[in-house]
Amino acid sequence: MTATCPAGHSSTADDYCDVCGMPIEAVPPAPVAAAAPTTSAAPLGQACPNCSTQNTPEALFCEACGYDFTTGTMPRSATPVAAPVAEAADGSLGSSTASAAVAAPGSSAGSQTQQPGVEAPAATERVGWVAEVWIDPDWYRAQESPDPMPSPGLPVVVPLRGSSVLVGRKSRSRNIDPGIDCEPDSGASRRHAQLTTDGTRWWVEDLESSNGTFVAPASGPLPKDPIAVGVKRELGSDDRIYVGAWTRLVVRPATDEESVPA
Repeated sequence: MTATCPAGHSSTADDYCDVCGMPIEAVPPAPVAAAAPTTSAAPLGQACPNCSTQNTPEALFCEACGYDFTTGTMPRSATPVAAPVAEAADGSLGSSTASAAVAAPGSSAGSQTQQPGVEAPAATERVGWVAEVWIDPDWYRAQESPDPMPSPGLPVVVPLRGSSVLVGRKSRSRNIDPGIDCEPDSGASRRHAQLTTDGTRWWVEDLESSNGTFVAPASGPLPKDPIAVGVKRELGSDDRIYVGAWTRLVVRPATDEESVPA
């Protein structure tokens, strides 16, 4: 092994140069870079199955797209923005461009407003099923609720245009907007039950409501025992759903007048 002195001579000795006698300084070792401190990975939350955004473990909705982690309801589609309409050389609208222009909000050609809490249907889809929302005095008496019951009347008919409909009460702070709103029945939970269908049959599932979900045929007595939580119960053609202090739901096929798209 040879060393090089400050004058550039090669020397077999590593202390003094064999040629000129100049001392040979030892070359200091190269500094070793310090290893970067390791940080523990932050705990992962829940990933949105719709947009893959990481959310906190306790999140009810995806912060990015609004996906409902509790019911699995997909977010509502955003309203498309109309493309600018090009003019022809004579100042008139081109035929192909004019036909593709989107109608202004409020016009008859505008897109329909989606029913809150219900999956968005096709624009020309006919309504096949509806839910009647009744105020039932018999159910109210059986519940012995301290809340005053509204006056009974004709039912509110809610079109069921999607395959999954949330039953409950609205909450702005929790971003809950059910397809079937049971207000002002405070005995119904915000997320009380879920209705699902395969197109020909309907099921109801209790979503851990405070007062339970009850099902019984119209030909029998009022139900006394709630259905099991988290288990889908298939509805018969004569079944009624009871929730809260006075609310009764009836799912039935839509009439010819009710099935016409709005």
